[in-house]
Amino acid sequence: MSLPVLEIFGPTVQGEGMVIGRKTCFVRLAGCDYQCSWCDSKFTWDGSTKATAMSAEAILATLQQLHNDQVDHITISGGNPALHKELSALVALLQTHGFTVAIETQGSKWNDALLLMDEITLSPKPPSSGMDTDFALLSLIIDKLRGRNVSLKIVIFNETDLHYATDIHKRYPELPLFLQVGNDKTDDPDEHTMASYLLRKYSELVEQVMQSQQLKNVRVLPQLHALLWGNRRGV
Repeated sequence: MSLPVLEIFGPTVQGEGMVIGRKTCFVRLAGCDYQCSWCDSKFTWDGSTKATAMSAEAILATLQQLHNDQVDHITISGGNPALHKELSALVALLQTHGFTVAIETQGSKWNDALLLMDEITLSPKPPSSGMDTDFALLSLIIDKLRGRNVSLKIVIFNETDLHYATDIHKRYPELPLFLQVGNDKTDDPDEHTMASYLLRKYSELVEQVMQSQQLKNVRVLPQLHALLWGNRRGV
């Protein structure tokens, strides 16, 4: 059995969500059931980058060669990595070799591999994405993962997205919620310009959240990797 791998990279720092700043390596899988208007990883679903079919053992070998024993944490991302039934074998193999394994998924598909994960970030997409949230399915997934290390992350581009995040917080108050400023300039190659722009947007989002009476137990984050490296891939 194999998985469609688009890129394996690191060591780097996790730029988003519950383990922001964590030293990690990334395994990015192809395929997504969404096509978000502002997606910063369209190559995972638009066909512009060809995936390589790799076994769990081949992925492990690549990671071991890549990080030279510098990392004990792996992040599996996409696209939507929960689409792949073969994921459980990879997670189990990585954990057997001493890795903590995290996943990022929008919570639109159930996968039994989620039960094996050490850290799970569910990132339902707000209205600006152009996608609709299946709240019945999201609630079912959250219920199945009850008692595990799960958090919610919402990317915020505008006030409508912030209202959506407030609704998410009301629906699932028991889960940690991370609000993250969105990057709507994914084609800008100037890293310094991007850092200034995203910091300004981050400041604006912080101010909005500070004024909210509903958004109390939340964390407001920048995209750390975008601040450091702009829109570069593989970092």
